[in-house]
Amino acid sequence: MTTLPPPAAELSADEARRIALRAQGFLGAPDRKAGVRGMLRRLGAVQLDTISVLARSHELIPYARLGAVGRRTVEEAYWTEGHSFEYWSHAACILPIEEWPHFAFRRRAYRSRPQWHHELSDGVYDTVIKQLRAEGPLTATELGGAKNGGPWWDWSEAKVAVERALMYGEVVCTERRGWKRVYDLAERAVPGELLHDELDDAECLRRLVRLAGEALGVGTRSDIADYHRIKGEQFDAAVADSGLVPVRVEGWEKPAWADPAALESAPRGRHRTTLLSPFDSLIWERPRTERIFGFTHRLEAYVPKAKRVHGYFAMPLLSGGRLLGRVDPARDGRTLVARQVSLDGPRAVAPMAQALREAAEWVGCDAVRVERVDRPELAAPLISALS
Repeated sequence: MTTLPPPAAELSADEARRIALRAQGFLGAPDRKAGVRGMLRRLGAVQLDTISVLARSHELIPYARLGAVGRRTVEEAYWTEGHSFEYWSHAACILPIEEWPHFAFRRRAYRSRPQWHHELSDGVYDTVIKQLRAEGPLTATELGGAKNGGPWWDWSEAKVAVERALMYGEVVCTERRGWKRVYDLAERAVPGELLHDELDDAECLRRLVRLAGEALGVGTRSDIADYHRIKGEQFDAAVADSGLVPVRVEGWEKPAWADPAALESAPRGRHRTTLLSPFDSLIWERPRTERIFGFTHRLEAYVPKAKRVHGYFAMPLLSGGRLLGRVDPARDGRTLVARQVSLDGPRAVAPMAQALREAAEWVGCDAVRVERVDRPELAAPLISALS
């Protein structure tokens, strides 16, 4: 572990919570001028996931911060004009294109590993690269097929080859088309001044630690390392030169670091009231969410139905800078269905009604139906507030 200098500041738990909310774009007026691209740069990474309930997670992220941004606008902001690329960060994430050089350490690590799981016949990798060079951006299907006909992990050799090229950095995912990755050669998709892996590992890691600290506002070693999924020892080696400063946070058992700019002024402004994707970077790390908000959240999509507590895709409710409950949503034609609503108490009724109405309007629904509320005495007030 890193030997820490004296803390630059001592923060109350409430100050740390508000700093985190401001850093993530939930406190203060939304930066509508910068829009989705500005939000992406601010967060540094937007996680992708296959699940789509109200919308896919990467669409829910800007909605939660900016309001009812058109879904086509969101996609165009991410993918047009080479503003971003997809790569492995916290998970599969959309990343600002200017951060391409700083993932060189990960591309080198992938290249140096023994081949994983799938073997490739001689010449397949080169054939895929040649096809992309000749034909331009292609999906795995267009490269010869994504699957061999078995389970989802039973990839074709063309799919294995192009995914390997993606990990190595020879190929870039430049957009999603019908949720399929569209691959292109890095030499064509990445601006020349960013393309070459000239930064050493130490410089890459310093940058990613700094970016994570800025995006979180304040965080522990595990918080900051988890943001781009770097190792604890990599964080230790980079943090002293990252520009982040050590702080002490009331009630936090472990040391913390903060973005110095976040300490310059007290966070003020309007709080967002919204539903959060379970993959939102405000809450994607469960221990941090519990520490900051006193809220235990778990994605139950992969939990057997009979064992789910809050539902398949329970979305936490953020209001007044607090997490006040959650809802498992679905759609039935033009009706948003709140299959299961969990509320912390009466104070959560009005914010939940507001968040449900706004989400319904955003996805083109004109009605909200509540099926179940964990506190039966709050069901009638919620239905009344919705109407």
